Amino acid sequence: MDQVRTPVPVAPVAVSVRRHRPDVARVVEGAGITGGDESPEGPLRDRYGRVHDDLRISVTDRCNLRCVYCMPEEGMTFLPHGQLLSFEEIERVARVARELGVRAIRLTGGEPLVRRDVVDLVARLKRLGFEDIAMTTNATRLAGLAPALAAAGLTRVNISCDSLRPERFAALRRRGDLSTVLHAMDVAEECGLAPLKVNVVLLRGRNDDEILDFAGFARDTGRIVRFIEFMPLDAQGEWGPEQLVRGREVFERIHAVWPLEEVPEPDRVAPAVRFRFVDGRGEIGLISTVSEPFCGTCNRLRLTADGSIRNCLFSDDEHVVRDILRSRGTDEEIAAVLRRAVWAKFPGHAINEPDFLRPHRSMSMIGG
Repeated sequence: MDQVRTPVPVAPVAVSVRRHRPDVARVVEGAGITGGDESPEGPLRDRYGRVHDDLRISVTDRCNLRCVYCMPEEGMTFLPHGQLLSFEEIERVARVARELGVRAIRLTGGEPLVRRDVVDLVARLKRLGFEDIAMTTNATRLAGLAPALAAAGLTRVNISCDSLRPERFAALRRRGDLSTVLHAMDVAEECGLAPLKVNVVLLRGRNDDEILDFAGFARDTGRIVRFIEFMPLDAQGEWGPEQLVRGREVFERIHAVWPLEEVPEPDRVAPAVRFRFVDGRGEIGLISTVSEPFCGTCNRLRLTADGSIRNCLFSDDEHVVRDILRSRGTDEEIAAVLRRAVWAKFPGHAINEPDFLRPHRSMSMIGG
């Protein structure tokens, strides 16, 4: 059997979300990453040389499901509608980001398709000239909206699906049904929303016995199945390392049955490490956020549904733009907030450090 290849970041950095200590600075310098002063011009580059050209936009914190790794079944409190950015406000932030070099947009939530008239938002963003407009969705409403979304300019979708067994799917999601999601995958592909990626959050003892089932699904359908490590972003605060199924374990289980080889990506910035089946039948991805952090190549910013810029999923550092938008602020002020957020980004997320502090906001409130 081939030896397991462990992917390494292109630009390895120290993993910390605290203020930079002298020893951290030395590690960064040793990795060949340069600092310098914040620049008012050029791309959105942080002090470690990472250029940010991918903006994740959360259009709502609401969701029509209650997945066990994300929300409690009852008791969630959502933002009043007046606190959400309007589509006009989202469009304005996106336009400024586009002028600063952002090329890709991903619409997230919550569940983005529960936001009324989201097709109009896609059309607005398309007119701004973005090269890639994608969406992450639970697909419960996708089948009916896919044709309009594709016509408006959506290029592709990532669909969340954590089990291929109907009863287990219902237990993990607490709402919705598997057949609806599988049908939505077919419709999305018919509308050209491809390549279609299927996101699977693995939980030890809950669905990790389906790893080979999902690998077989990838081989049979040609869809890219991406296995995602459970992250400490659940609203219940129940995350623990004992629930984690590491990406390396997923690789080993699949590789033992269907040999895999890594897809060469010298300039990779995407979170997933890609592997194709040696016999040519499909591809999987591993997003090992916890066990093998890829912070060194991170190129992402996030705009929350209530108008704050976050430079990392796992940091509570937020830079508010909603106040600027609603007080007749200038585009230059919005650009300054984006640059400030990027420049303030820490080397990494620190999940594996003893004094890691969970973010106050959960995934559904931040946007993935």
